[in-house]
Amino acid sequence: MASEAMVYVVDDDPAMRASLDFLLGAAGFTVKVFDSAANFLAGVGADTVGCVVTDVRMPGMDGIALLKRLKENNAKHGVVVMTGHGDIPLAVEAMKLGAVDFIEKPFDDDRLIDAIRAAFAGAAGASQDDAVSAQLAARLKSLSPRERQVMEGLAAGLSNKAIARDCDISPRTVEVYRANLMTKMHAANLSELVRMAMRTGLLKD
Repeated sequence: MASEAMVYVVDDDPAMRASLDFLLGAAGFTVKVFDSAANFLAGVGADTVGCVVTDVRMPGMDGIALLKRLKENNAKHGVVVMTGHGDIPLAVEAMKLGAVDFIEKPFDDDRLIDAIRAAFAGAAGASQDDAVSAQLAARLKSLSPRERQVMEGLAAGLSNKAIARDCDISPRTVEVYRANLMTKMHAANLSELVRMAMRTGLLKD
């Protein structure tokens, strides 16, 4: 990994900062840690290049506000958002604002490292060609009406219970539909499904 592969960790939890500093350093990244979004913005110029790994919920400026500020400043950073299970609506908002990925805690180390590498590769910002768009449209068309409804709920950040209530079915049935649609859409995780929903127009920016 090249030395310019700089990862900026922004998290108010000192244990998480120390853990990520060690993990990402061992993976070959150069790491700088910050205990707040404000300190990150004060310490890093908007014209620098790197990947920001930020928690969603922090005192003061949270991860969403940080992402908005980076976007306003036209900063050249890919952003990976870390989120708790209850923060999925915020994570979906982050994706709409241009985050590369969101990682649910507790997360697999390799999952985070892969997301950071994707940020450096520009995978999330790459333009999609006609073949990929057609492929996603075909997968979406293969969904049953109920599977599509569940996908819309998931992409909007709703919980299984909320989707079940809206659809008048049980949460267990939602889980079955969820598993089926993830298979049909070839989505490895929820963040990938959200990106697909945005690309196909199912979830508007």
